[in-house]
Amino acid sequence: MKSVVCPVALHPDGAPRRLAIATHPQIALVHSTLPQAARPENAAAQALFAVGGLETRAALLLGTSDNIVKAERWHFALCRTVPPVRDLWQNADPDGELRRFGWLALDGTAPDDIAQVYQRALDWIRGAL
Repeated sequence: MKSVVCPVALHPDGAPRRLAIATHPQIALVHSTLPQAARPENAAAQALFAVGGLETRAALLLGTSDNIVKAERWHFALCRTVPPVRDLWQNADPDGELRRFGWLALDGTAPDDIAQVYQRALDWIRGAL
């Protein structure tokens, strides 16, 4: 089974609860393959920085789910970001692709064009928080 890490990076102001998401080239949650022998919370913080450009002050494992993608175990880690953060930003991922990011209100409705995999992950995150 493949292991995936998903950083749950909430906006540091705390209200309303907002989650960092990629908005371009498609709406997506930041996620990455979990390297062998790595702690999920550390790998999530590294993925958040490498993909999203956000620095993590502290990370805490929230839990795991085998119900996001078939044959994958997703590890979710709450990542406390280092302020200040922007409302909108862009960052080049490790492959050099420029991605745009923003914040999604967790208590609101997800965008209509979000892929089902990310909707399932959002549902898991909402239930865990």
